[in-house]
Amino acid sequence: MHLVVLSNADLRKELLAQAPDSALEITWATDVQQLMHQAGADAYLDLLFENTPERIQQLRSLGTPVIINSVMDTLAETDAAFIRINGWLGFLHTPIVEASGTNEAAKAVAAQIFQQLGKTICWVPDQAGFVTPRVVSAIINEAYFALEEGVSTKEEINTAMKLGTNYPYGPLEWAAKAGLRNVYQLLQKLQKEHSRYVPSEWLWKEAGL
Repeated sequence: MHLVVLSNADLRKELLAQAPDSALEITWATDVQQLMHQAGADAYLDLLFENTPERIQQLRSLGTPVIINSVMDTLAETDAAFIRINGWLGFLHTPIVEASGTNEAAKAVAAQIFQQLGKTICWVPDQAGFVTPRVVSAIINEAYFALEEGVSTKEEINTAMKLGTNYPYGPLEWAAKAGLRNVYQLLQKLQKEHSRYVPSEWLWKEAGL
């Protein structure tokens, strides 16, 4: 099976974490133009997806299963034919990949691809933030509220969460990996559902928004 992947170096490393010697034939692209020039592949994975009409039209034109890294935007906001995954940095290195899809043929191809990468897809409802990014973003937000209130330092909060809950990263380390802007923008979107997601002012300031 031939897979074309649009990625940066960090996401590439996480994608291959469980299968550095995968038999899957992978062609790597660093920009969308390179991706579009790889016609005839069995599937395409856009880990640098941007939700713009132009990008969606380009990916639609490929005609084969397209998998997008879209934590914030649902299939209803992109394209129902796509498969969307949680590809935030810091999440893709695990053997479980959260994904949503409605096209059964595309879901079967996606499951096969990730199986060859040593990963298992966990199909979840098509909602903003999937499951894990929602939970982790809320924890990150609480850590920033704790900083605002002078409860502790960044280093102490990270250490306490790693030792106390066995998390792979402290909440502020996770925020840096996933991207403060990504976390803040997801919380902004989720606060429309519930006030518990209202972002911390310190998070807003550090995100530079």
